[in-house]
Amino acid sequence: METAVFGGGCFWCTEAIFSAMKGVHSVRPGYCGGHVEAPSYDAVCAGTTGHIEVVAVEYDEKVVSFETMLDVFFGTHDPTTPGRQGHDVGPQYQSAVFAQNDMQHTMTEQKIRELDQQGVFPAKICTLILPPQKFWVAEDYHHDFFERNPGQGYCQVVVSPKVMKFRKNFYDYLK
Repeated sequence: METAVFGGGCFWCTEAIFSAMKGVHSVRPGYCGGHVEAPSYDAVCAGTTGHIEVVAVEYDEKVVSFETMLDVFFGTHDPTTPGRQGHDVGPQYQSAVFAQNDMQHTMTEQKIRELDQQGVFPAKICTLILPPQKFWVAEDYHHDFFERNPGQGYCQVVVSPKVMKFRKNFYDYLK
């Protein structure tokens, strides 16, 4: 198993997408970066800890490649808005890849360059490529949030459309 760590806005969205992906063994929401030990959701949401909401994705590279993971990552959130995703505003929502090795770092740089050159997005990509950092697992109530709360307002308005976009645009990668 390999691990990829992505920050694509609210981790409820990112977890729901990668959890539905073929080759993914597990997805854990949590926090990376920052300067506070064992951060809480409330502290991270205050925007003062320096942490980014992320998911740690364990995947089988024989089934799904890191490049495909990047395609899904960039294809399901807006990587051009610094410190925000839609109405979720703050440094904890920054688009980021915590590259776990040199290959992930290089492939992420190449993917960003390729997407920017192709003009896929209306603005330049501002996704941070960061080295591996301590991953703090989020509180239990964040795990499988969309699956457990599909009728919750935020899930209906924000998470569900992203999951539907994944299902439509990445149909071949569905479990």
